[in-house]
Amino acid sequence: MKKRLTRSSSDRYIAGVCGGVAEYLGIDSTIVRLIWIIFGPAGGLGVALYILAALVIPAED
Repeated sequence: MKKRLTRSSSDRYIAGVCGGVAEYLGIDSTIVRLIWIIFGPAGGLGVALYILAALVIPAED
């Protein structure tokens, strides 16, 4: 089975990006969220990347 990066429909707070990345990497979604929070405020780049990821990464089937 081929692994695909998708936004999670079950493990989501906003758009399911962190939950989907966590499922893809096989790690806990809390770790991904903490990393996103730590690097997110870096000049607003984290927020822009999250919005871009929410638009580009397809939702789960």
